[in-house]
Amino acid sequence: MIKNAHRASASSLLRRIFCSLFVVAAAVSLVAAVASSDAVGQRIGGDAVNIANKVAPWVVEHTAYGQQAEFFVVLAERADLRRAANLPTKTEKGRFVYQTLLEKARTTQGPILQWLRERKIEHQSFYIVNAILVKGTRQIAEALAARPEVARVEGNPLIHNNLPQPEPVTEAPSKPQAPKAIEPGITYTHAPDVWGLGFTGEGIVVASADTGVRWTHNALKPHYRGWDGVNADHDYNWHDSIHDSVGNPCGNDSPFPCDDLAHGSHTTGTMIGDDGAGNQIGMAPGAKWIGCRNMDANAGTPARYIECMEWFLAPTQIGGGNPDPTKAPDITNNSWECPPSEGCSANTLQAAVEAQAAAGIMMMSAAQNSGPGCSTVQNPPGIYAATYTAGALNTGTDTIASFSSRGPVTADGSNRIKPDITAPGTGTRSSTNASDSSYANFSGTSMATPHISGAMALLWSAHPQLKHQLDASRTALNNTAVFISSTSCGDAGPPNNVYGWGRVDILAAVNAIPFQSGLLYGSTGGANVNGGGRLWLIDVTNQTATEIGNTGFDRLGGIAFDSNGTLYGVSGGSVGGGTLMTIDPLTGAATPIGPISDPNVGVDGLRFNSEGVLYGGAYNNNKGVGQLLTIDPSNANILSSLTLVGSGNSFCPGIAFDSLDILYGSRGNSSGRLEDIDLIDQVAGVLTPVGPMEAVISDIVFAPDGTLYGCSPTGELYSIDPVTGSKTLLFNTAILQLSGLAGAPASPTPSPTPTATPTATPTPSATPTATPTPTVTVTPTVTPTATPAHSATPRPRPTPHPRPTP
Repeated sequence: MIKNAHRASASSLLRRIFCSLFVVAAAVSLVAAVASSDAVGQRIGGDAVNIANKVAPWVVEHTAYGQQAEFFVVLAERADLRRAANLPTKTEKGRFVYQTLLEKARTTQGPILQWLRERKIEHQSFYIVNAILVKGTRQIAEALAARPEVARVEGNPLIHNNLPQPEPVTEAPSKPQAPKAIEPGITYTHAPDVWGLGFTGEGIVVASADTGVRWTHNALKPHYRGWDGVNADHDYNWHDSIHDSVGNPCGNDSPFPCDDLAHGSHTTGTMIGDDGAGNQIGMAPGAKWIGCRNMDANAGTPARYIECMEWFLAPTQIGGGNPDPTKAPDITNNSWECPPSEGCSANTLQAAVEAQAAAGIMMMSAAQNSGPGCSTVQNPPGIYAATYTAGALNTGTDTIASFSSRGPVTADGSNRIKPDITAPGTGTRSSTNASDSSYANFSGTSMATPHISGAMALLWSAHPQLKHQLDASRTALNNTAVFISSTSCGDAGPPNNVYGWGRVDILAAVNAIPFQSGLLYGSTGGANVNGGGRLWLIDVTNQTATEIGNTGFDRLGGIAFDSNGTLYGVSGGSVGGGTLMTIDPLTGAATPIGPISDPNVGVDGLRFNSEGVLYGGAYNNNKGVGQLLTIDPSNANILSSLTLVGSGNSFCPGIAFDSLDILYGSRGNSSGRLEDIDLIDQVAGVLTPVGPMEAVISDIVFAPDGTLYGCSPTGELYSIDPVTGSKTLLFNTAILQLSGLAGAPASPTPSPTPTATPTATPTPSATPTATPTPTVTVTPTVTPTATPAHSATPRPRPTPHPRPTP
């Protein structure tokens, strides 16, 4: 049975819209003219349509002799989701992807839906892949294939997944007791060590796409997003894509989470499970879970799989109303497969997977259990580049499980290396559906995958700036995995086609990334009457920005703390005639020190080095060149100047010292530049590019934790790799004319107001002594080794340039 009326997020909306479409009489007549079971090579509008090439063999076979079958009518037009990559938050990504896909379906599916309704043909509309599921005969399939807007007609086969079966079930102790041990697979990934740092997955939502979930299970119920400790609310937290089961214990369209086979409860438990009474079965017990049942016991179909992916994109109330993309999960866990050899269309499923990725949802997939042969990672979704695919280790060892599928992927001709990473996958004890206290041991790549889903939840909990930065997050796990060499299916790697990048080590991944202090200060350029001259507090962790106060100056540019916690600022920007001042970081009130001693020099960048020397990034309006200045912070006198030499206009409105006093410059919107970030030779003035030109970076700063931040005049905040220059957009602060950044001098807990104590009068010395800032740690690469122990080696820092004497 097809669940009619465009079941999910767009059901009522599209119905209302499409009911008004009556101008299809000509199209209907045209289709009727070609609706023949022998329709091949007919003409539509003068162009030959080879219907046989558009109808999949599975559809032809299953509609023979007058049979009816379910098939997808896939439209040729697809939504362009590329703009989502440039949107800064998951909320914006999700809303854009949902609205763009829905609008494409609305504007292209109308005539076909009208045609189907007029003939009372069962159908279900999807927007995530711009396709319509139809139940009909060969004649109907060929009539639809003849339409020029239809790309292909594909089958909806029933797929019997070879899911792991439970080993003997055990019961929890009758009375609560202290935990005896954490499950071995959880320990082997070093998840408990991450818990010890204070990160257990808080703020992250994982989703189960599986046989369902026994939501009342003692290890699962406390972590269900729909449970507040007193009441359950299944709206937006559960969906059932099973509409035509016979005899299933969960029935059809279950209004609450239900598991008909135990597999989904088991995988969910490995992601987040903990009953508080000794059963510590989950990787990220601080995370929340939601779910969608996409298999009737072990039987799935492309329609069921796609329906759940569409629901994850914009969860709905029970029954399909009021879709809301802001309630989408962060991570989905998938242990199903859809073999093209059985009639599944790899291209259609891939479109749905990639739509989830565009919306900022990380899709985890099992490599499947067809090993030990090579190229046995052969079915969607595990074959796709957009899925993060997990292979299985024999738990407690660094040897691959015999059943774990290997790469390379040859099914689509890509020769893609798979799996991506490996995790424990044998003898995994977790929750089941037998009772609220039942547990069992399962083995399979299905057990490895939720270890990776939980690991990603821990990574994002520890480093929220990576959340929904899918490539950067995968790289973080890959580069810190324990590499295990294998040449059995190709090169030794890393990565290789047996272990991928290696065994996940979530502690190494968390520690490889500098922890953010959480607080930055920002300044605004432009006229004071238009919002310039303001001081802002930027909370990186919570992605908020709060205006602190008004300095009263126009064009407030660079701001910088000295070693005593005094905040300095400079006004005027590149036009010159600026004033050096101190600023109270609690109120934004400014105390002028004096005008910059050369009125023709516009100072925009401001930064102290570790020796307490104040530098300025400046533009000399008389000479038309960028300069690096040293400035006396007691009186604003210029002590030295150095002409900068680089591509185009060499003005650097942003400058930043790392812990080794290597000086970086940002080029802002300087004309003729070929890059955003440069290394500045403090003796010769030569600018050495670091990475390509990707954005307008108005200022840069190294925070006390070693993170290099950059901002744009339109309010975007980035983290920047100081070695490669690559930028990760963290969020848009919504601060217009954001021109300067300063790192909080300590690492306070984020709060609406700064914790630094201001000093009204600057220290009257050009060379005060300062405590060196901490050494920066950057994203590491891993030295290959086949042993479990490993050492992550950071990428080398640039060689410091000599510094001038002021």
